[in-house]
Amino acid sequence: MMKVPGSRMPGLRGWKAESLPGVTAVARIDRRTKRLTKRLQPGEIAIIDHVDVDRVSAEALVACGAAAVVNTAAGISGRYPNLGPQILLEAGVSFIDNANRELFERIKDGDVVRVCDGAVYLDDDIVGKGDEQSIETVEAAMAEARAGLAVQIEAFAVNTMEYVRGEGRLLIEGVGVPEIRTSMEGRHVLIVVRGYHYKEDIATLRPYIREYRPVLVGVDGGADALLDAGYQPDVIVGDFDSVSTKALTCGAELVVHAYRDGRAPGLERVHQLGREAVIFPATGTSEDIAMLLADDKGAELIVAVGTHGTLEEFLDKGRPGMASTFLTRLIIGSKLIDAKGVSRLYRSRITTPQLLLLVITALITMGVALSLSPIGQTWLNGLQDAWNAFIFWLVGLFS
Repeated sequence: MMKVPGSRMPGLRGWKAESLPGVTAVARIDRRTKRLTKRLQPGEIAIIDHVDVDRVSAEALVACGAAAVVNTAAGISGRYPNLGPQILLEAGVSFIDNANRELFERIKDGDVVRVCDGAVYLDDDIVGKGDEQSIETVEAAMAEARAGLAVQIEAFAVNTMEYVRGEGRLLIEGVGVPEIRTSMEGRHVLIVVRGYHYKEDIATLRPYIREYRPVLVGVDGGADALLDAGYQPDVIVGDFDSVSTKALTCGAELVVHAYRDGRAPGLERVHQLGREAVIFPATGTSEDIAMLLADDKGAELIVAVGTHGTLEEFLDKGRPGMASTFLTRLIIGSKLIDAKGVSRLYRSRITTPQLLLLVITALITMGVALSLSPIGQTWLNGLQDAWNAFIFWLVGLFS
């Protein structure tokens, strides 16, 4: 529960915000979670319309410091066991699910609202109500979702076949891959998607990046991830709906992901910034075309960070077209190395206490060796003489 300084506090009418139960804060409202997290501030309430809240969106809401999340859709629809709601609750964020869709009409962005027991209050009036979730209710919903996962596997297979029929020539022959000025022939290419564990994996790959100097490709927000890590992207691929202006104007070559009919919504933003871009029409995802582009341009090795690799991750993306990623990986084959989980693989090999113990042990061993050898004894005697001389000089200053 919080009071927002300088804001109108509806619903108080003589009462202090601290005396009311629940969470009172400024509401940020948007049907697209990705867009909302760009302006969500710590302690605010997020009102979203997100079926099957995925892990990446939940982690973004937690990172923004959301005090509560009100969802007008089903946070767990039962299609698959998505992890978003559980991540929110474990981070201490109140989560209201299946709230009234009228919230988008009755609440304006910036209004101060109160969330309590599944109800949303504005000016003392209940303007919406949903199901307040807990760890227990989410775990029960996840168990039901796992039971229906077989249906999603079947649908995934159907989508895969449809993608083969529509994009077979692109996958197999490279028909439709545009020309770019960035040279990838015979080089390593590092493709960064702002997905699972991307920060940890980029940190782990620093020695690799320093030694091999791969071509750095950012997929939409992956370009910002590279900039945040201190790297300059060489190429940025995507529809540019989740990448910053800073990234788009950093000097990287831009490749706009367009629809199959040639429409490229992201191209308008590029032109507004005074930049030029290459258009890549394809029905897959932006991370797919980044991989296909690197493969077609002769990359020796493709290292993927933050991309999707498992069935649950494909489904968690919320797009039937994620089947294209599965096929793209098959086409590229052994040239593709997934960096996902690299940080977890090496995280616990040597801990800080173990390293300190190793240093102390080495120092003790060196001390014993010096004390037993003739040269070491001479050196220690010289050190002792120097110390005594220093003490004598210091005492002489005060006598």
